[in-house]
Amino acid sequence: MKKRIPGLFLGLMMSVSILSGCDNQAGTPAPSTSAVQPASAPVEQTAPAEKTPKYVFLFIGDGMSHVQVNAAQVYTGNNKSGEVAMKNLNFTKFPVAGVATTYDSTSFCPDSASTATSISCGVKTHSGVIGLNVDKTTKPQSITEKLKAAGMKIGIVSSVTINHATPAAFYAHIASRNDYYEIAEQLANSNFDYFGGGAISEPTGKDKTKPDVTETIKSKGYKVVNTKNDILALNSSSGKVYAVNPVLQDSGSIPYAIDTKADDLTLSDYVKKGIDVLDNEKGFFMMCESGKIDWACHANDALSTITDTLAFEKAIQVAVDFADKHPDDTLILVTGDHETGGMTIGYAATGYNTAFDILGRQKMSYIAFDSLITDMKKNNPKLTLNDVLPVIKENFGLLAPSDPDAKIEANKAYTLTDYEFEKLESGFAESMKPTDKRTKNPETDLLYSTYDPLSVTLTHIINNKAGIGWTSYAHTGTPVPVYAMGVGAEQFGGSYDNTDIFKKLISVCGL
Repeated sequence: MKKRIPGLFLGLMMSVSILSGCDNQAGTPAPSTSAVQPASAPVEQTAPAEKTPKYVFLFIGDGMSHVQVNAAQVYTGNNKSGEVAMKNLNFTKFPVAGVATTYDSTSFCPDSASTATSISCGVKTHSGVIGLNVDKTTKPQSITEKLKAAGMKIGIVSSVTINHATPAAFYAHIASRNDYYEIAEQLANSNFDYFGGGAISEPTGKDKTKPDVTETIKSKGYKVVNTKNDILALNSSSGKVYAVNPVLQDSGSIPYAIDTKADDLTLSDYVKKGIDVLDNEKGFFMMCESGKIDWACHANDALSTITDTLAFEKAIQVAVDFADKHPDDTLILVTGDHETGGMTIGYAATGYNTAFDILGRQKMSYIAFDSLITDMKKNNPKLTLNDVLPVIKENFGLLAPSDPDAKIEANKAYTLTDYEFEKLESGFAESMKPTDKRTKNPETDLLYSTYDPLSVTLTHIINNKAGIGWTSYAHTGTPVPVYAMGVGAEQFGGSYDNTDIFKKLISVCGL
């Protein structure tokens, strides 16, 4: 008998043919047959603005489009009947709003390398390519390089690894985003003033045989610090700085906001320190990326997406507070590079209803839960689902149908249906297998992708109960919002392409 494709992920399957060419973190999709304006064409520039900002903040929520923003507003809002209201995020209240298309020269589902390059350099290029034209050879000058040459100090902040695609697009020019070692070498040679956040991917190269690139960075005059006290002590006299978060998670990134402890440094701390380090008479440009919004969306983990978006808002508030003190000299931009996951508010099984309060039962990110289950496996090779159910109840608030608390009226919303419990059983069975022994077929690819089958099943279930759906584990072609306040903000209203963000910055900054 042919196995039925679970209805829980029907929307995902319906869209797979559309998104099959999309990038997932580092892949390169097949070229699109549609016409694209050559990336090597001269950049059209408007006349320089009369008033130019002394301080420019560019915030990029990786993977963040309108739904990620709105989901955070719904989660922090009020879902009481008759009193339904969102709690607006600070940047959604900026006086100017626009929308930008995100396609690149190879796909309408672009990757972070090409979209960040569009923003930093004003050109279209291939997915996977950083800071190069569509010929993968010629190097357009980035906004950061132009502003550095004009005398400004430059800061690059990211919650993920500092040589990941988005931050790299603001200081590197390279044909492959996967050449992490070479990208880090370009960081060392950039002469930019402040790098902060995540660690370096592959610091000794892919084969781990090269000299530690951190030493190269130090040799170029950078002060590399990785303790909380040393980072908090940074100031305008510190010189060139690379501040690495003391606590790292998930391939060298700052932990998800949901996993952050009270005394941990956060993205907002790196923006504060960036202001301290970069402050000078000629001004500065700071790009701050919230990279784990994207990573959470790839994993279809709605609450981790939301909480990292809220942490992003706090980082933006640091810039807003700074702008309040320098209202005639500051420009703040907030945007995304692309959308990830095809996130939706609204799910087939919940109709017109949402119940985002259910998400509040989740206590950790999918990656932290993976680590917890891995430790349980090590301690008990014969681990059963019954052993894990109390941990699921504690960290996701989901109750097995047989759980005594499932009989209590107030907890019915959190009780798994028989269908959901079957999905949980299947996910657990796959999770217990060695990675190379797990079932691989079109159905399991849609159910789990490359993620742990148990954790991704749990996030799908709790998301769907809340009224959230996903269509992909990759990127989508959805346009992204652009929010602006301050000097020159009026230029960023309307609908345009992501390459125009660069062009508008050129104009606003008088370059």
